[in-house]
Amino acid sequence: MKHHIVVLGAGYAGAFVAGNLARRLSPADTEVTVVNAEPDFVQRLRLHQLAAGQKIEAPKLAAVFAGTGIRLRLARVTAVDPERQVVAVADADGGGEIGYDTLVYALGSRGDDCGVPGVVEHAFDIAARPSALRLRERLDSLGTRRGGGRVLVVGDGLTGIESATEIAESRPGLSVTLVARGELGARLSAGARSHLRRACDRLGITVLEHTSVEAVEATRVLCPDGTAVASDATVWTAGFAVNPIAAASGLEVTESGQIIVDRTMRSVSHPNVYAAGDSAYAIGDNGRPLPMSCASAGHTSKQVIEAIIGRLTGRKIANVKMTYTANHISLGRQDGILQAVDDEAQAKPKYVGGRKAARIKSGILTMSLWATSHPTFGLPKRKHRLASVPDASAKKTLGAAV
Repeated sequence: MKHHIVVLGAGYAGAFVAGNLARRLSPADTEVTVVNAEPDFVQRLRLHQLAAGQKIEAPKLAAVFAGTGIRLRLARVTAVDPERQVVAVADADGGGEIGYDTLVYALGSRGDDCGVPGVVEHAFDIAARPSALRLRERLDSLGTRRGGGRVLVVGDGLTGIESATEIAESRPGLSVTLVARGELGARLSAGARSHLRRACDRLGITVLEHTSVEAVEATRVLCPDGTAVASDATVWTAGFAVNPIAAASGLEVTESGQIIVDRTMRSVSHPNVYAAGDSAYAIGDNGRPLPMSCASAGHTSKQVIEAIIGRLTGRKIANVKMTYTANHISLGRQDGILQAVDDEAQAKPKYVGGRKAARIKSGILTMSLWATSHPTFGLPKRKHRLASVPDASAKKTLGAAV
C-alpha cells in the first residue's frame, strides 16, 4: 500500500510543500492529496490590492498541480483526528473522511476580531479572498456617492498600513483614516517612520495615533474615552488568528492555537503530523518565534519537505535556515519601505524607501506567485523510493529534533 501524504491548505506553504513532495518522491511508493476549500490559489499578500479594486491573478489549483500526480480535493476541513489518522471534510456532496499516513497542516491564519464587539457584524477584513471582495463591493458603492465615503482602517501593522495606502491611492475620492494603537510605524526605524508619515500626507490619509477601538458599529467606531469616529466602511486589520481545528484535534498547541513543532516542523505530540506557515509555532535561528509572514511560510515549508523526504527515505535531514531579516511594506504602487531587522527583531537604522522599495516588494510577490504556480520547476527528476520501514523510531521518540 502506498504511503499517503495529505496536505491541508494550498496557500504559499501548502502548495509549495505538495508540489515538491510529489516531484521528489516516487509515485510507486507515495501519493499526495491536497485539501483546499477554494479552487484558486490566493495571493494573500495582494488582497489589499484586490480590495482596492485592482485585478489580481488567481491561478486555478488544478492547473498548478497538473502533471504532478497530486490529487486535489476541493473541500473545507472540519476536523482532524490524529489518533485515527483521518481528516474530516465538508463539500457540496456532503464530505467525508480522508485517511493519511503523514499529514501536513498548512491551514494558515484568518482575521482576528480580538473579542471587540461588532467586528464580526460590521467590519471588513482582507485575510481571505471572499472578505476582500466584499470590501471591494462596499468601496465600489461608496464611490458612487456624492462626496465619496469614509473608510476607517483599524490597525497600523503591515497589513493596516498597506490597506490604507492602497485604498487611498486607488480610490482618491474616498476619505481614509488609519487608527494606530501607538505611534504610527512604531516598529520601524526613525527614517522609515518619517517616510511613512510623508506617504500618508501625500495620499491624504488621516492618522489617529494612540487610539484604540472598543466597539464597531455600522457607521462608526467607539473609543474607550467615549470618542466616536464616523465610518462608512471599517477595515479591521488589528491581528490574525489561526484556525481552531488544530487545538480541537488534540495536537499540542500554544495558547493562540499554533501547532508546537520541533526543529524539523514535526508536531511534538504526534510525529506523523507536520505544520508549515502561520499554523506552526516555529522557533527561528535567533531563538524567537517566527512571525506570521510569507517569509516564514517559505522557511517552514522547505523544512517540512526536507524532514518528510529524509524520514521516509532514510536520508539525513538538512536544517533549513530559519531567519527573519526584513519587513517589506508597499505604500501604493509607486512607493514602499524595505526595513531590515536584526537578530532581536528590532529595526536597523537604515531602510530603503520609495520606488526602489516598491519594485523590490513587487518582485518578491511576482517570484512567490511564479514559484507557487510552478511547484516542480528546477527540481531533480530522480524520484526517491521509500525506505522499507520509514522512520521506525518515530513512535519511540516523539518530537525528537534532528
